[in-house]
Amino acid sequence: MSVILAFMPIVLDYTILHVAVPSLTLALQATGTEILWIIDIYPLLMASLLIPMGTLADRVGHRRMLLAGLGIFCAGSVLAAFSPNVGALIGARAFMAFGGAMVMPSVLAIIRQTFEDEGDQAVALGIWGAVASTGAAIGPLVGGALLEHFWWGAVFLVNVPVMLLVIPLVIAYIPRRSVVGDGNWTIGQSVILILGVMATVYALKSGFKTDSSLIETGACFLFGALMLVWFVRKQLHTSTPMLDLSLFSIPAVSTGVAMAVVTMGALAGFELLLAQELQFVMGRTPLEAGIFMMPLMIAAAIGGPLAGVILRAIGLRWVASCSLLVSAASLLGLAHLHLGSGGVAVVVMLVALGLSLSIGLTASSVAIMNSIPIEKAGSAGALEATSYDLGTGLGISVFGVLLVSTYEKSIRLPDGIPTAIAETAVRSIGETLVAANSLGGIQGQQLVAAGQKAFSASHSVVLLTAAALVGALSLLVWFVLRHHKRRSGDSGAVS
Repeated sequence: MSVILAFMPIVLDYTILHVAVPSLTLALQATGTEILWIIDIYPLLMASLLIPMGTLADRVGHRRMLLAGLGIFCAGSVLAAFSPNVGALIGARAFMAFGGAMVMPSVLAIIRQTFEDEGDQAVALGIWGAVASTGAAIGPLVGGALLEHFWWGAVFLVNVPVMLLVIPLVIAYIPRRSVVGDGNWTIGQSVILILGVMATVYALKSGFKTDSSLIETGACFLFGALMLVWFVRKQLHTSTPMLDLSLFSIPAVSTGVAMAVVTMGALAGFELLLAQELQFVMGRTPLEAGIFMMPLMIAAAIGGPLAGVILRAIGLRWVASCSLLVSAASLLGLAHLHLGSGGVAVVVMLVALGLSLSIGLTASSVAIMNSIPIEKAGSAGALEATSYDLGTGLGISVFGVLLVSTYEKSIRLPDGIPTAIAETAVRSIGETLVAANSLGGIQGQQLVAAGQKAFSASHSVVLLTAAALVGALSLLVWFVLRHHKRRSGDSGAVS
């Protein structure tokens, strides 16, 4: 229970900012690009740190790494809560990511070491998956409730009492274990990986913007790709790699990684889009937006434990493919429904999306953790957590940049808007509303209406694109796992 409590604030911070976007935009006068960086610097930086931290945890001890990470995360939360400007907030979020990257692989490694039996392990990972998906899902509700009564910094400060409770519990109840890992850990390889991930993702983010520089984006992507290739070459030519790349030759592992990236990306990206639609277009308060998402949250909480039972009954291939297919169908349905008047149909689609994504998330955990030996538990946890964080960061980035790109093309500004204001008003719905506030009067109201109409149109395009990609992946997973077999004598346990 103590490791679950340790994990909750880490995953909660993936999405707790989603309903705070309007408040942050207005309070810090942040641009659309700055808002995206505030939100996704946390999962993206964590994704680049998890493999080095997981390998280091195998060498120095998972309990020790867990305690250090909790302390850093707590301090980062305080810094974020009282950040005076956008730059300081982005820096504080990066510091939180450093602590979170120490916590996540350690939690998974402790679960892997504690539960040797595959059946018990599947149940434990199901609970962990439920916490992961539920934490990401309830983030908007927690954030909304806090913003009803406090300033935006409260969404970070709430982590502090939880950390102060968890740290003594970890000290008291998590036993010390002998260090069994022998993976190579060097600062140089870690820096190469961090630079590769961050540069590549930044290039992907900026490449979708209509005013992006092709030369700058191409150079950034090339640099990131070269760093990643360099990292891979180093792993292939050493007897003690930081990341054992041969693990990806196991279909269950490669499928688990792909599913973790897609399911977390879809969940985080959709929640960010939905939170903005509910507040910017439909005029809901942060708390009302969080309550609207309750069906998604409840379904996500149920899906994790349920996945363990379904996996043992029908196997990984069916669960993986079907969960992705249902997710695609749900996104397709939500793209064609009007959120304000969809009624029961919207609730059904939200429940289906939450269940399918949560089940897919747990299936990815079981596939990865059951396929890797116990002496590499930290590395396995890092691989799984990296997939989660990379999926969250990419989901926010891809949904965000697609939304911004479509929004810029869809918005039709009223006549007479000053050129300087018009140039910023078309970049995002948040910047449109800031511009409208500065204009005021009838012209400001017309600009708000134009922004809301453009956002709703963009919403549908983004969800249709996401549905097509997730649906295509479900077919690919079915094909890749066509030779996947359950282990004999495991009573249905997946390999």
